[in-house]
Amino acid sequence: MMVKPYLLTADEGEAVWFLGNLVTVKVGAAQTRGRLTVAEFVNPPGFAPPLHRHLEEDEAFYILDGAAEFRCDGSSFAAGPGDFVLLPAGLPHTFLVDPDAPLRCLQITTPGGFELFAAAVGTPATERRLPDPAPIDPAALGHAAATHALEILGPPPQR
Repeated sequence: MMVKPYLLTADEGEAVWFLGNLVTVKVGAAQTRGRLTVAEFVNPPGFAPPLHRHLEEDEAFYILDGAAEFRCDGSSFAAGPGDFVLLPAGLPHTFLVDPDAPLRCLQITTPGGFELFAAAVGTPATERRLPDPAPIDPAALGHAAATHALEILGPPPQR
């Protein structure tokens, strides 16, 4: 497969509403021969994903705005603008966005393909904003996770 360079401006990239977040894919597996995904995430204040682990992907976050507490394999990291967090494949992890402001970060996964999971669970964003609150179907989330080499291990953490 021929990979070509390209530029996406700040408001470009495929956008998905995923688990109450806005996800804008900047580069995915299709553009990197499966090696990398980079997505801009905007998480609402107080958001936390279920405790989970990626069976194949290392997952990293570069924080642009806001703050969150990342929890991984018994460790806890408070991260804010300019901080970088690495969550290695196979380790249980989650995070809690501070309640006062959204978290905006770059999520980097290698190998690529996380965008396929987000698309399977989410819906195309019709606007570049956080989605309206909506219930999450646990069965659909679990099925999509299993199909994309993720395991849901428990509920979202509480403060």
